[in-house]
Amino acid sequence: MIPKSPTNSKQLASLLKKGEGLTLEFKRSTGELKEGMQSVCAFKNGSGGLVLFGIRPDGTAEGQHASDKTLRDIAHALDGFEPPVQLQPERLSLGKDREILILRVDGISDSVPFTYEGRPFERVASTTRKMSQEKYEKLLLERAHARRRWENQPAVAVKLKDLDREEILRVREAAIRQRRISPETSTSIADILDRMGLRRDGVITQAAHVLFGKTFLPDYPQCMVKMGRFRGTTVLGDILDNRQEHLNAFALVREALAFLDRTLPLSARFPKGTIQREDRLPVPPEALREILLNAVMHRDYTDPGGFVAIAVFDDRIEIRSAGSFPPGISVDMLSGPHLSKQRNPLIADAFHRTGDVEIWGRGTNRVIEACRKYGITPPLFEEKQGWVVVTFRAPILAAGVKKGSEKTREKTRESAREKILGAIRENPSTTTAELAKAIKLSAKGVEWHLKKMKIEGVLKRIGPDKGGRWELS
Repeated sequence: MIPKSPTNSKQLASLLKKGEGLTLEFKRSTGELKEGMQSVCAFKNGSGGLVLFGIRPDGTAEGQHASDKTLRDIAHALDGFEPPVQLQPERLSLGKDREILILRVDGISDSVPFTYEGRPFERVASTTRKMSQEKYEKLLLERAHARRRWENQPAVAVKLKDLDREEILRVREAAIRQRRISPETSTSIADILDRMGLRRDGVITQAAHVLFGKTFLPDYPQCMVKMGRFRGTTVLGDILDNRQEHLNAFALVREALAFLDRTLPLSARFPKGTIQREDRLPVPPEALREILLNAVMHRDYTDPGGFVAIAVFDDRIEIRSAGSFPPGISVDMLSGPHLSKQRNPLIADAFHRTGDVEIWGRGTNRVIEACRKYGITPPLFEEKQGWVVVTFRAPILAAGVKKGSEKTREKTRESAREKILGAIRENPSTTTAELAKAIKLSAKGVEWHLKKMKIEGVLKRIGPDKGGRWELS
């Protein structure tokens, strides 16, 4: 804690007994003004402190004569700070025209790092020293990121009508269920965005557009997911499925999971001691979901050429996202305890409010543990040429399945489609969960078929998701 500025001789004597330390510096007079300002700089870059002029190094208070010129010299010296520092010297009289000049420095500022005469300083124990270039550059990056992140800047020409109202209301409902937004939050789109910090002074942020936008070209081409199924083990093999979509973050995750659900093979096994068959994907679904969420939340959105990609090969699944690991996070740290360091805190917070993710940096640990329990090798985390790549090694081409089984896969899709239409004919008010249970297909698979049939004009949704009904063309 920063010591209190002494206002009388008794308080001064008590303070001087403590001696110089992390937050207290003695200077014999303003003849050491330059060195005193360096200590001010160190305190600004740390936890704050007091610089006392008129104190000998051994803690003896001898004071100094403080003329108007002395105060002008201090004011002039303060001009050497960048960013600017405003300090008003405090004065404690010792009598006989002698006084102590006190500079009280508050710490923990959003403007860190500070420099004095072009150089940064830091406090180590009772010593002021020049800060290393590496630390200074790191603090500069953190300052720029905290105050002017891509996500908290105004979205280009985006209005409330350009956002997906239903998606925003869905997030509101989920956040209320999770108790991460007030139940009193109105259904006004503007109010919801304000409460989530996604509007600033009535202006929609780029985070809001990423999360809830409806149109992304030509201004936001990076809001894209690429999905591909390649025959063999390289991208040079035949492309069995190739899709790319420009979607908001929530829809992107749903689309990517639906792609994996319909692309990855299901194998059946009978767990020991039971007669119930267990259908298994090659990789635990919760692990895929966690990595996809991380790819969307922590990617670098400043690159207009960036995107999220899911590539499925015969021997592995790769999930790629533009950017690198956040500063201070390395590949080796991901398998052990580590703090969560968010590149896009507004975007991550929206997913946290819905209950989709935690914020404690345990996601990769859960993924690794899920893979081990599943009996497969944990994923490989890498940085490659400006991309974060997560690779799950698993046999994707099932034993006994011939290459060129796309026709079989298509027949399976058609069968599922007919079952869905049949169930809707019987009950137009049926829900996605009821459809999934009735035709023995995952909810995400049902959602994919419904979306495709809506686009084709085969189906039309009348009313809201809850309480509405389906209408067949």
